[in-house]
Amino acid sequence: MLKIGVIGAGYLGKIHLNILSNLKDKYEVIGFYDSDRENAKIVNRSFRIKSFKSIELLIEEVDVIDIVSPTISHFDCASLAIKANKHVFIEKPITQTVFEAEKIMKLAREASVKVQVGHVERFNPAFKSVKDLINKPLFIESHRLAEFNPRGIDVPVVLDLMIHDLDIIIKIVNSPVKSVQASGVSVISDTHDISNARIEFNNGCICNLTASRISLKNMRKTRIFQKDAYISIDYLEKKTEIIRIKNIKSTDKIDPLSVVLDVGKGKRKKQIYFENTNVEESNAIEDELISFANAINENIEPEVSIEDGLRALELAHKILDTMKSSNQSKIV
Repeated sequence: MLKIGVIGAGYLGKIHLNILSNLKDKYEVIGFYDSDRENAKIVNRSFRIKSFKSIELLIEEVDVIDIVSPTISHFDCASLAIKANKHVFIEKPITQTVFEAEKIMKLAREASVKVQVGHVERFNPAFKSVKDLINKPLFIESHRLAEFNPRGIDVPVVLDLMIHDLDIIIKIVNSPVKSVQASGVSVISDTHDISNARIEFNNGCICNLTASRISLKNMRKTRIFQKDAYISIDYLEKKTEIIRIKNIKSTDKIDPLSVVLDVGKGKRKKQIYFENTNVEESNAIEDELISFANAINENIEPEVSIEDGLRALELAHKILDTMKSSNQSKIV
């Protein structure tokens, strides 16, 4: 069993503490550290988990550190833990800057410790149910909209929300980025609250992503178009939709209720049909924490590696740099 400590006991930190406390076959929760001492007292009473007075004291007592603190603190917390030869789970984005992420990667390699980045949508049951069906996507459209919440506004919406989708598209497109176009607007906070990015990859795939944290309703959807197929993923509702198109052979028996496309004289007709996937109910945060324990115990690569976190962060900063250089970033 791995001894684990949590840094950060805010909204997400409390969720991690609760889940970790129930994963008794994987982890033993030794304690937590939170810089807000009043909050630390409340969490200590609520969860009956020891509150440590410093990060260093917590690190000394554990095998694994779970970093769920604000992004600005990720680098310092991870550096302390890795230098003490502790395994690290770190919430997304891995760090604020690409330089910091590269430094974390170097430290982790030198210390031979495992580091997993909390890109939780990789573990969303809707995504897991269709990921093996995604093959050479041609066009991807993603919308990630959230009602306003002061939590997370220390970073632009690209690093707060869009980075989830950046990680997913990098994973499924699997091609170098060719070009980026982007725009962003700050409405409430001092950083961008709404952003849109158009990304073209070397293999020809084009992605159009929109992220907003000042919407009237929450939405987390991705639509994927590939040869003869359309795949929709609703991360929020944990639902999928798959529509396929196949050529109709002269010997095929056609269901009279099916949708048939006549694509032109001399060409085969095409049939549209729907596929269902089995979306198994699961807790994505629980699954990612279990996955990390397995990676440590079995000495295998974490499901979401430092390299994955770095690639998502690099693309996020390309989007931010594009907005700055093209003057497509506005403060309202």
